[in-house]
Amino acid sequence: MTNEYHIPVLPGESVEGLNLFPGAVVVDATYGGGGHSRLILNELGDGRLFAFDQDEETAGNVIHDDRLFFIRHNFRYLKNFLRYHGVESVDAVFADLGVSSHDFDEADRGFSFRFDDKLDMRMNRNATTDAAGVVNNYTEEQLIFVFRMYGEIKNAKRLAAEITSERSNEPLKTTGQLKEVALRCAPRAIQNKYLAQVFQALRIEVNDEMDALKEFLQASLEVLKPGGRLAVITYHSLEDRLCKNFMKAGNFEGKIEKDFYGNQITPFRLVNRKVIIPGTEEVEKNPRSRSAKLRIAEKI
Repeated sequence: MTNEYHIPVLPGESVEGLNLFPGAVVVDATYGGGGHSRLILNELGDGRLFAFDQDEETAGNVIHDDRLFFIRHNFRYLKNFLRYHGVESVDAVFADLGVSSHDFDEADRGFSFRFDDKLDMRMNRNATTDAAGVVNNYTEEQLIFVFRMYGEIKNAKRLAAEITSERSNEPLKTTGQLKEVALRCAPRAIQNKYLAQVFQALRIEVNDEMDALKEFLQASLEVLKPGGRLAVITYHSLEDRLCKNFMKAGNFEGKIEKDFYGNQITPFRLVNRKVIIPGTEEVEKNPRSRSAKLRIAEKI
């Protein structure tokens, strides 16, 4: 595989934000094509990098470097696997929550409505539930919840009704079949955006992304040393809200707690109060970076 497997987003800003130094112990929780990992390794000297990715295809793209420890598991198990390797605390944790460009471009992964192939969307191909399972087996009420909660689709009720009606004739097994049904509900002016929201909602549900993200953030707080940095790149409002709230308040609701003297109680200091986004030049070179937001926090 080439380095184009996945073009790293906000590469300079991400690595600089981690405040790395020779000898540091670092986690790249979303290895993907290894773009960010390569840059991190350049800063570590004799340090160590623990890279996580549940996608089996990334294993063929692992950098050959004695300082890199690749762990093919979901980042929600971050703390357990670090302990397995004898690591109790780390200096920095990084995550890029975007789906790999490679996965979007592989028709049979089912992540994109640009192709007509099997309705899959599993990051981990060993997982039992795929997108076809959700679309064909969930109740209408469950589908409404998924599309409304994870896709923020306003007419989720109508979409769920169309799907349940269609699947009563024959199962929806391909991305093309789902696209055809979804287009019946899509406002004409925003058809592509609507399809993206539908596919996003299913992907989040299939991979349990929101719960996994919460577990990852909590684990990151627990393993970071005081002064250690957490940097996360998000791509949609749901995951960005979780990260923003957690970094600001130490909880997922964003509820600010104060001590007896009125001082804010939080485990982090925000490194960038204003979210970092790609510049015009980066978006032109890599259009998939256009919705990226980078947040960085330092453990107090």
